[in-house]
Order: sequence, then C-alpha cells, then structure tokens
Amino acid sequence: MAHVRKAAVTLVVALALSLVLVPRPAHATPPNIPSYATALSRLNSLTVAAESHQSSYNRDLFPHWSTVTGTCNTREQVLKRDGTNVTVDASCYPTSGSWYSPYDGLTRTSPTQIDIDHVVPLAEAWRSGAWSWTTSRRQTYANDLGGPELWAVTSTVNQAKGDKDPAAWKPPRAAFHCTYARAWIQVKWYYALSVDSAEKSALASMLSTC
Repeated sequence: MAHVRKAAVTLVVALALSLVLVPRPAHATPPNIPSYATALSRLNSLTVAAESHQSSYNRDLFPHWSTVTGTCNTREQVLKRDGTNVTVDASCYPTSGSWYSPYDGLTRTSPTQIDIDHVVPLAEAWRSGAWSWTTSRRQTYANDLGGPELWAVTSTVNQAKGDKDPAAWKPPRAAFHCTYARAWIQVKWYYALSVDSAEKSALASMLSTC
C-alpha cells in the first residue's frame, strides 16, 4: 500500500511540475521590432520637422488590403498571423479563432470585432513625408507585412486611436508602451518619415519604460 501511495504522490508532483514548466503559448507579433538600444538610436537619427500637407490627405491615396496569396488579402493574412487556432473559408475569411489585442489586453473571438491597425497611421505617414511618395510606395506601406506596421487589435481601441501620434494617444495597456514605441520608431525609420518634437518626446518617454 505504501508503494501505491508513493507512486501516486510521485505522479501528482510530476504533473504539478509539468504544469509549471510548460510555457503559455506566446501571441504572435509582427516581425522586425528593434531592441531598445536600436530603437533609441533610430529615434535620435530621425528628422525632426513639423507635419505638413494635412489638408490634402485622402485614404484612397494608400491602396490597402492587397491580395497577398491565393484569395487572402493583407488584412486576412494579419488575422491568420496574429490569431490563435484560426480557420478560414475558401475566400480566406476567418470562420473561427481568437485574437488577443496587445493595445488593451482584450481577447475577441469574432473577426468583426478586430481591426488591423497601421501602427503609424496612414494620415500620420502622409503628414510626415508620404505626401511626396508615389502611389506604388504608399501601397507598399499600407500592406507591409515585413515590418511591425500592421497589428490585429480590438475595433474599439483602433477607433479611439484614429490617426493620432504618441503625443496625443498611447495604448491604454501601459505594459505595451515599450513595444509600441519600438514598433512606431522602426516604421518611421524604415520609411524615412519625420517626427515632430512632441512626438519624439513622447516616444522617448515610452522607451524609458523598456
């Protein structure tokens, strides 16, 4: 009987250890988010300038949600990339899955409650230099899956953000400020977009939380 009890205790301990040691699945994030040191260096290399050409902005100047592969467009690719257990139909529309929104820490199970956020909004990019780009370059920017530009987030938090920069809006989840700033800086640096002085100050403050 003692042997049975000992075996049972050993099994319980082993199960407890396995529960502790097995890591929770990580949520997918966009690629190429720089380290703190790299982000700080790139922030300091950005041109500081006042925004301009705001009155001539039109979202249609940034053709977005291009077809990426098969029937999947950019939005659907991000939903598949950033979601958990995502299944799609023949047209690539998600039929099931869950999406964790790092901006506010909420999880949604309906794709209708998820927006794909351009971390540096299209209007912000326009005001920061994209007004001078070709339509082709703006299309590349609006559909960029190679950098940290596109994020699956709750529709409510995306609507609250609008086209604001970090001086006017930050993700409500403070724990994400470091990542958000690093992603924002990377996009601005990669596309040689300018920052205004208030925006640069806000980004430096967010980096200090890293």
